[in-house]
Amino acid sequence: MANEFALDAIAGSRRLIDRLGMIVAVIAACGIALPFATFRANRIVAGEALSVLQALPAVQLAMFLVVVLIATGTVLLSKRLPYRLAAGCAGLLCVLVAMGVSATYLSPPESAAARVGPAAGFWLLVAAFALSLTDTLARWRLSPYRRLIALALAACVLAALLGSGLWGEVSILKEYAVRRDRFWEEAARHVALAFSSLAAAVVAGVPLGVVCYRVASVRQPLLNVLNIIQTIPSIALFGILIPPLAWLAANAPLASELGISGIGAAPALIALFGYALLPVVTNTLAGLNGVPEATRDAALGMGMTDGQKFLRVELPLAFPVILTGIRIVLVQNIGLATIAALIGGGGFGVFVFQGMGQTAIDLILLGALPTVFLSFAAAVVLDALVELSARRGNARSAA
Repeated sequence: MANEFALDAIAGSRRLIDRLGMIVAVIAACGIALPFATFRANRIVAGEALSVLQALPAVQLAMFLVVVLIATGTVLLSKRLPYRLAAGCAGLLCVLVAMGVSATYLSPPESAAARVGPAAGFWLLVAAFALSLTDTLARWRLSPYRRLIALALAACVLAALLGSGLWGEVSILKEYAVRRDRFWEEAARHVALAFSSLAAAVVAGVPLGVVCYRVASVRQPLLNVLNIIQTIPSIALFGILIPPLAWLAANAPLASELGISGIGAAPALIALFGYALLPVVTNTLAGLNGVPEATRDAALGMGMTDGQKFLRVELPLAFPVILTGIRIVLVQNIGLATIAALIGGGGFGVFVFQGMGQTAIDLILLGALPTVFLSFAAAVVLDALVELSARRGNARSAA
């Protein structure tokens, strides 16, 4: 009898405690236990790791612990999605605000060279509450428009936090303040590389996918070539492109006038274009192959020509799959564009590699974090567009 009662109690506790909430609670506990901030006398020295007890004033520390514990407990014990969403938002915002307060508290006013930056505990707490928010939004199954609204709200909150000056003493923002103009120049180059290579891949890849769909003899050789390109490491591909482009610039005046050279944006753009072709071509082929045969027969029965059937039936129904390939390419190219800095292509990689050369972690983060946020935003936006286009394609097919 006692054993049955104990088993019932264990089963009840398992039903009460959320499994992912347990993971979030463990990560948050590790975050509180590990150093929250790092104080350095200047930007390149190792610095001193400080716990949250040392990094915050007494009053702010008490408020921080209360909010984090309540948020963690809510994620652990509550299965109601509005409560979990509120807890995740409150916990994440609390951690971000605490970092700004900690930097202001620890920075000596007499030393402009001192740096206070996030330590392992901060990143674990951010990861814990970000995981909770991601899981809650996934369970909620928000519509595409609501996901876009949530992304816009998150961007506005982040912009307000950074623009408020609360993070003004955090080391990453100090690096940004010194390089503000250069940061936005490299941001423009990064976006231009990612989107221009995507546009070129779509213009070339979609017709190639159509050719693969219609001409079976071309399909396998072309896909084999694109697969070979995809397997070449990015740094190696950049290096392979330098000699022929340098020769072209030296022997073709028009190429030199257009800005083509062995280093710079040209080899980076060509390499990103090459990597982008395979997902676009294969998804175009998969989308066209996935159009139901009955739908094609119905289009022919309505008297459509082959061209009309392709443009009005096959291509619209294949568009969601094609758009999925475009999403893969954009997220991939945003990340790969970072490596373009190695050959003078610019972008956020400039800060990453400068930071690696100077052993300056904050400079690395200045390049890495915007790349991550940009990739995440692109994935959310294009996921929403894929779902919307799929709904319209289903409605068109049903009609």
